[in-house]
This record gives sequence, C-alpha cells and structure tokens, in this order.
Amino acid sequence: MSTTVSPVFKLGKYTVNLLSVSNKNTASVSPPPPKPLLVSTPTDDGEFPVLIFLHGTFLCNSFYSQLLQHISSHGYIVVAPQLYIVTGSDATKDISDAAEVTDWLVKGLVKILPNNVQPNLRKLGIAGHSRGGKVAFALALGYAKTSLTFSALLAVDPVDGTSKGNQTNPPILTYIPSSFELKMAALVIGSGLGELNRNCLLPPCAPEGVSHQEFYDECRAPACHLVAKDYGHMDTLDDDTKGIVGKASYCLCAKGKTREPMRNFVGGVMVAFMRAYLNGDMEDLLTLKGDPNHAIPIGVSIASFQLE
Repeated sequence: MSTTVSPVFKLGKYTVNLLSVSNKNTASVSPPPPKPLLVSTPTDDGEFPVLIFLHGTFLCNSFYSQLLQHISSHGYIVVAPQLYIVTGSDATKDISDAAEVTDWLVKGLVKILPNNVQPNLRKLGIAGHSRGGKVAFALALGYAKTSLTFSALLAVDPVDGTSKGNQTNPPILTYIPSSFELKMAALVIGSGLGELNRNCLLPPCAPEGVSHQEFYDECRAPACHLVAKDYGHMDTLDDDTKGIVGKASYCLCAKGKTREPMRNFVGGVMVAFMRAYLNGDMEDLLTLKGDPNHAIPIGVSIASFQLE
C-alpha cells in the first residue's frame, strides 16, 4: 500500500517545448495542418506515444498549456487543435474536424517536431475536456472514420448538453448502462463542483445527467472513473487564461480555491492511465487503485477502477 503521493502528479523527467503550428508559420509543411495546433513535445531523443487533446466550448487550446506540458514531461507528444473560436450547439463539425486532424498526423506531425523526436502513432490516445470530451467519445465510437486507430480514450469532465433530454447533436449518451462499444480502455475524470451552479443566474457547467457519471456508466471494462471532490469544471485550465473568454472562465463555473491542484490531478491520472494502456505499464495505475487516499494528492469522491 502506498504511503506517498505518486510521482505522476509532479512534472516528469523530460524537457518540454510548446509549438504553435498554423498555416501561417508552416508554409513549407505539406500537407499543412487542417486546424491551428498547439503541440507539446519532449525535446529529448526518442520515440513517444501521441495524444490528441480537444478543448472545451469556446475555450482556446492555449488555456491548457500547463496541463499539456505536464503530460509531455512524462514522455508524450500532445497535439491540441483549435477546432473553432465561435460555434453553435451542434458538434458534428467538431467531430469531422478532429478526424481530419487525426489523419493529418500520419504525414504532417513528424515534419513539425524536433529532428530527434519521433511520434509513435501505433500508440495513439484521444482526449478532451467538456464538449471536447464528448467529441473524443464520438471519435472513439466511430462517429467519424480515421486512418489511425486509437488505443486509449480520456475524457475530462465531458458534457453532452444542458440536461437529460437536451443533448447537443449528435447525442452520445444512450442512458443504457455499458452500451458504449469501445475498442479501447476509457478514463473519465469528473469535477465534484461541476454539477453545481456558480450562482442563481448561471447554470452548472457540467450538468447532472449529461456529464462524467453518465459517460462512465455507459463504458465497459477496462474503464476508470475518478472525481476531484472540491474542484470545478474550469479548474483544469492554466492559472492565467487571457482575453475575455479567459477571464470569464474564472466566473462562469463553481470552482476550487486554486487551479493548480486540480490540473496536477488531471495530468497525473492521465499519465498513469496512458502508461497502462499506451505503454503497457500498469504500475502507476495500480498504485492509484490500491490506495487512492494516499497516492492521489487531492480528495476524490469517486475512484472506480474496472481493470482487465
């Protein structure tokens, strides 16, 4: 039984670089990326698994830079597309755009990485936060075809609408337990305060009936579900999110005292899960399962592990 916090919740051993990639600064890259990208990559020599990370509603991919760097410091290349700036409630185009980014990785990713860094696309994960978590589930479920195969699904406080019966198109939740026919392991992370109103004027950011619990209930083993007890839907973001939307992210959702503990929790759990299902090393995930009260640095209200 663990008596100390797992090292996955701290920065890893790899030096990391953040790359901002768009048509404007990659004119020589063919094919160009279909969407602007924020890419977090180790700079050390080696071949590394790849994770696609999809942002939440109206949020910028840059708002996740600290989370992406945490993950990369443990030996992962993270590709975060900016799917849109302004959008409607229908997520159909998000799904097709994310699939297009996935297909671009085959020929495009290696061209923007340091020469000594190689992506291992045989070890590919799909992840997202909020609406991006819903889109990640949609891709994993085959709502859009991709030329690459995902080996792990990671959703951070996924949201599928405003309430049960008011899902956004295309609806992902079926409300039938274990109904998702996923061909990969799934991780669902939730926020304990996400289902609460910020005040009487604002609705919850991750409403009950369309959020983490429902997504997890429809997964089959192997699947994990962890919920940060005293943190909110936006606490995964950077400490300093700029612009009107960035400032609004502090005001719209019920939240914890600071963002860093939640962000480290999310990053650490994601790393442990990817080590298990992309790298084939179960040790860190089993440590969290064996003693979550000591191995995890914040309080969790749910720590469910269906491992095969």
